[in-house]
Amino acid sequence: MRTRDANKEAIIRQKAIEMIVRQGFDGLSMHKLAKSAGVSVATIYIYFKDREDLIQQLYLEETHKMTEATLRNFDPECHFDVGLKIQWQNRIRYCLENPYSMTFMEQVKHSPIIDRSAIDRSFIDAMSKFAHNAIERQELVALPLEIYWSIAFAPLYQLVKYHISQTSMPGRPPFVFDDTKMEQALHLVLKALKP
Repeated sequence: MRTRDANKEAIIRQKAIEMIVRQGFDGLSMHKLAKSAGVSVATIYIYFKDREDLIQQLYLEETHKMTEATLRNFDPECHFDVGLKIQWQNRIRYCLENPYSMTFMEQVKHSPIIDRSAIDRSFIDAMSKFAHNAIERQELVALPLEIYWSIAFAPLYQLVKYHISQTSMPGRPPFVFDDTKMEQALHLVLKALKP
């Protein structure tokens, strides 16, 4: 049996994420990945059963990293305005530091390839407690989860995408997501979510 090498595994994971981001799922083959990572195809199978296992493991690992980053200095008991600002700051920082991970997560989160039953519930539990506490204290209007998420976080992710891609609306200069623009957008989001 061949031994595992943490450095090789990390390179394989990184190259797989980059390939999926650049070429989609169809662009990821074990042969292309092996060539890109500078390993043999057999080496990849030391770490992953098959292509689907690779994608699932990548998703779980990236979800875990994002969860840890998002929950940094966050207390589900805090006031809604404070907690949402911490969430925005943490999510922006993570996305800007890990643009491939963010794009990868966007590509796979609605894919039938992903088994969501294996996902760590700590993030869901913290966010649920945070929202329920805010509703009980009348800091947040009660909404279906999908509507709440779309108002609370979709603006953030769209602005991050503009910033990372160095684009904007047609005919406009590239958007830069600085602290002033974050505060402006967050203010409007908070206003929309208040009872």
